[in-house]
Amino acid sequence: MVLPVESQKLNLDLNDDVMYFSVNSRRYLGNKYKLTGFIKHYIDLECGVFQSFADLFAGTGAVAAGFLDKHLVVNDILYSNYVCNQAWFGAENYSGDKISEYIKQYNNINLLEDNYLSKNYAETYFSRQNCRKAGFIREDIENNYTAGKINHREKCILITSLIYALDKIANTCGHYEAYRKNGNLDKKLLLKMPLITGTNMANKIYNKDANELASEIAADVVYLDPPYNSRQYCDAYHLLENIACWKKPEVYGVAGKMDRTLLKSEYCTVNARYAFENLIKSIDAKYIVLSYNNMAQKGVRRSNAKIPDEEIIRILQERGKVKVFKQEYKTFSTGKSNIEANEERLFICKCS
Repeated sequence: MVLPVESQKLNLDLNDDVMYFSVNSRRYLGNKYKLTGFIKHYIDLECGVFQSFADLFAGTGAVAAGFLDKHLVVNDILYSNYVCNQAWFGAENYSGDKISEYIKQYNNINLLEDNYLSKNYAETYFSRQNCRKAGFIREDIENNYTAGKINHREKCILITSLIYALDKIANTCGHYEAYRKNGNLDKKLLLKMPLITGTNMANKIYNKDANELASEIAADVVYLDPPYNSRQYCDAYHLLENIACWKKPEVYGVAGKMDRTLLKSEYCTVNARYAFENLIKSIDAKYIVLSYNNMAQKGVRRSNAKIPDEEIIRILQERGKVKVFKQEYKTFSTGKSNIEANEERLFICKCS
């Protein structure tokens, strides 16, 4: 890494024990971290001993992280989630010392020159200085990867460190559809080391549409956690997606969104039940496990579930015997609605 001439050293102690983060250190709509115990309990109870676990709508990887003893297939349509899942679960070897050294250098720079991020996002989600720093770091990661100084997983680990660091200080309510007009922009961008637990050479990480991937893979247990309402994840996390992809597209509107046409999910539309039915028909597994919230018609229209329970049961029963388990759960929301008697349901289908 070549530091810019105007960079200045910052006094940061990188030997502090708190300079690490885990897979569950990130805010994310629909995150199942607090439900992982519930999900894992019933999968272990109903599915018995198994070797492979596939998570086709993995998001940040919270559920997959509960099955590190299995051969994992982890997929998400967002590239920003894909790079994080490569960091946490990828099969490629990496150098922890190398990652640590890059993080130390990145945390000790202070920039005076604008770049793509600061020109488009300064004083919105982040301060101008943090945008300058993040833009420089992301460009440097790309350059070092292109030059062969870091491998693909090391690149993903460094991008993950940047994404989590940005999310920690973002001037938002937990997503990037809007920023706080009078929010606090004084927080400093500080990258940390990810706490990665081992490297399973059998793991496979994908960045594909789940319906397309389903017919290409097989696993003992296939876990599904599709979007259940009309809120598109590519809208909520467009900025992190932009940083992860680093194609520097033109952005528009107050929120600074780029074109997201190819990232829209059918599960957020009136076609959700048809997409779900096609997915279930394509899966090669001993057990299909579905997480689905019971919002139904409880919330505002955008929050209502797209697939009725009777359709879920009908579709799953075409593949085998279905059991349903429930737990009360208040979902992470940035809205003002206060939904009572909210449940997370786990549909477990033993395939015939």
